[in-house]
Amino acid sequence: MAKSKLAVGLDIGSSGVKLVQLKERKGGYALLSFGAAPLPPEAIVDGALMNSAAIVSAIQELLAQQKVKTKEVAIGVRGHSVIIKKIQLPRMTQEELDESIQWEAEQYIPFDVKDVNIDTQILTPEGDAAGQMDVLLVAAKKDMINDYTSVCAEAGLTATVVDVDAFAVQNAYEANYELGAAETVVLINVGAAVANINILARGVTTFTRDITMGGNAFTEEIQKQLNISYDEAEALKVGGQGETDAVVPQEVERVIQGVAEQLAGEIQRSLDFYAATAADSRIARIYLSGGTARIPALFKVIEARAGVPVEILNPFKNIEVDNRKFDPAVILAAAPSAAVGVGLALRRPGDK
Repeated sequence: MAKSKLAVGLDIGSSGVKLVQLKERKGGYALLSFGAAPLPPEAIVDGALMNSAAIVSAIQELLAQQKVKTKEVAIGVRGHSVIIKKIQLPRMTQEELDESIQWEAEQYIPFDVKDVNIDTQILTPEGDAAGQMDVLLVAAKKDMINDYTSVCAEAGLTATVVDVDAFAVQNAYEANYELGAAETVVLINVGAAVANINILARGVTTFTRDITMGGNAFTEEIQKQLNISYDEAEALKVGGQGETDAVVPQEVERVIQGVAEQLAGEIQRSLDFYAATAADSRIARIYLSGGTARIPALFKVIEARAGVPVEILNPFKNIEVDNRKFDPAVILAAAPSAAVGVGLALRRPGDK
């Protein structure tokens, strides 16, 4: 049976919708289409879809603009309605685990088990000396998933894969970077409203956390402190990045620095917690992605606090990008914010 085509990656984020379509080619992938459409502020609040109509029209606009014919999409979810936990269970097969997880999950999930979709991945199938194995448990609220899949349906699409943003970034990372066999790396994806942290030790997720803070915090703080509109604040936030070459006022620098310290502090707390619980917690490198990764102050503060090299993740690093079809400067500028979309675009309809 021929392998099914890849799904179209549709990253419905709180500041905009991004679409990535890849095609398989010998030894890797090539970029077929890539585009982004902004969403009005408050269209998505705390992961809840407040303005479905705006989201549907942004998706339709993207499909038309990119001339995408494929109807099957992979989407990502994040935030409060998603719980990711590493748990220990007696050693068993994936089939046995699938049968018993409903009962096991109750003690680990703060929601009613009937209200969530549950997925598991066995991390250590061989188990330990005591016959226990590590399992990654992912639970996402059904009503939230239904909201996301129904905006896709309204836009004429079928969401055949629902992934978690943190794992989509991991897919993008694994497709583009060589992971040292014994290395521990941290993937931090800072979106507009949520930052996902995913720590990979020997290629396996050992710790994840979503922090409900992201790029919007910078914009809101600039808006508040300088008493200007949201749009002006947004422009100032990314403005010092070569678009106008105008000097960013000291005030803006100060506000950005303050928010960067706060966000880096939250990230550092997660890294400290991981370090306290892991046997070998030496981190080799941190990869930063998401639209907010473009704020230089954030990069510098994380690097200073963590004391390890930080690199901006390029999800197109190993993907063939035709320079006649795509403007290399546009792709380069958009790369950090495309990590989730690329990770989703690597999925096949219906795969686990």
